[in-house]
Amino acid sequence: MERKNAWKLCSKKDCQEAFALSEDYRRFISDCKTERECTLESIRIAEENGYRNLDELVKEGAKLKPGDKVYAVNMGKMLALFNIGKKPLQNGMQILGAHIDSPRIDLKQNPLYEDTDLCLLDTHYYGGIKKYQWVALPLAIHGVVAKKDGSVVNVVIGEDPSDPVVGITDLLIHLSQDQLQKPGAKVVEGEALNVSFGSMPDPSAYPEERPDPAAEENSDAADKKKDGKHPVKAYILKLLKEKYGIEEEDFLSAELEAVPAGPARDYGLDRSMVMGYGHDDRVCAYTSLRALLAVPEPEYTGVCLLVDKEEVGSIGATGMQSRFFENTVAEILALTCESYSDLLLRRCLKNSCMLSSDVSAAFDPNYPEVNEPKNSAYLGGGFSFNKYTGSRGKSGCNDANAEYIAYIRKLMDEEHVTFQTSEIGKVDQGGGGTIAYILANYDMQVIDCGVPVHNMHAPWEVVSKIDIYETTRGYIAFLKGGR
Repeated sequence: MERKNAWKLCSKKDCQEAFALSEDYRRFISDCKTERECTLESIRIAEENGYRNLDELVKEGAKLKPGDKVYAVNMGKMLALFNIGKKPLQNGMQILGAHIDSPRIDLKQNPLYEDTDLCLLDTHYYGGIKKYQWVALPLAIHGVVAKKDGSVVNVVIGEDPSDPVVGITDLLIHLSQDQLQKPGAKVVEGEALNVSFGSMPDPSAYPEERPDPAAEENSDAADKKKDGKHPVKAYILKLLKEKYGIEEEDFLSAELEAVPAGPARDYGLDRSMVMGYGHDDRVCAYTSLRALLAVPEPEYTGVCLLVDKEEVGSIGATGMQSRFFENTVAEILALTCESYSDLLLRRCLKNSCMLSSDVSAAFDPNYPEVNEPKNSAYLGGGFSFNKYTGSRGKSGCNDANAEYIAYIRKLMDEEHVTFQTSEIGKVDQGGGGTIAYILANYDMQVIDCGVPVHNMHAPWEVVSKIDIYETTRGYIAFLKGGR
């Protein structure tokens, strides 16, 4: 059984639309490199399309009716959008669920220090990364600093062309004989992922004329007396104070991330692909959002769920294992039903269908040995479905029911969506997981699906524009689908 390349099934109009959609997406991931930035931009887009904040509707005591559009946000890092359908909510929803966190380098709470006249930032990597891929790259700093007075400062350093960038140094090849004997996981150690942040004392303290190096006032002792014990760090703190109004202690209540600097780019001489940071899983988050906006009057309530913390187990208050989604559905039910009950909530969740919108590993001809070709996703192959994820003996997987897959196949074929099926590598090679199993705990039907990716979890990942397009079309077909 063979699946055709999606480009070969395109019309000229399809090709034009695929490129236009991918350009919009390219701008989205260029601007949205953290979960907070994704949430804010998604809210902006949603509000432009008529979505209202659920908290406001609850305060007003409003009632929701078919066609109403609502969103709820959780701690600035998790978002649920609802397009109220014609069917009663207890009949179930059509849910698209993606995550908006990506592997990165987080700054520690006490990150700033000086060593050999260099100012550095101590870090703790987030998610599954090959640590050696993050050295010798231009990095940017994104995030927020929460101050004791209740204000929150947004920080972005390294994205404007006039901005400086930062980075993590690598060992020169000339002295790396011992390093290169180590296994890949040890070539660069986690505690060595320290970000270079500055290298000079405050230039405003320099004398007008070059001093005499033999003079007493220019001795090391005099320098320390004049500039303090750590003059480079002191100057960095001065710059941070001037631009952002933050003190060193404010790092204690900060969430700052080092991410690849610069915009996503067209990839390939034919511009058929997009190279960018965070395709996993913002490419599925964006296509899910676009699909929800494209179906104005669904039969069943359409949902786009964007969550945090998937890369570290979906834990915490903003991960899929939190009660946010369940609580939000309860609030929506209370605004749509004459008489709310917990039983209606349970029915609503059980009767729902979900696409766990997450990327798949694309077959790479440079590394064919880790894949089984008949059951691999391919760049340009279109929308990719994974009946199961997990690792080795399907450990940690959600394994979709055959009947549900037949239903999905029918929806895709009716809308002429080009799709493929896959699994994550050879059986004993490894694997991965998604949020699918968590939603399946409500007894709803769930399957993993999304855009195939090259370089997954690397600083720069690659996706095909036609796969972005077909995935969006597939999500639209799902949201429009009946039962």
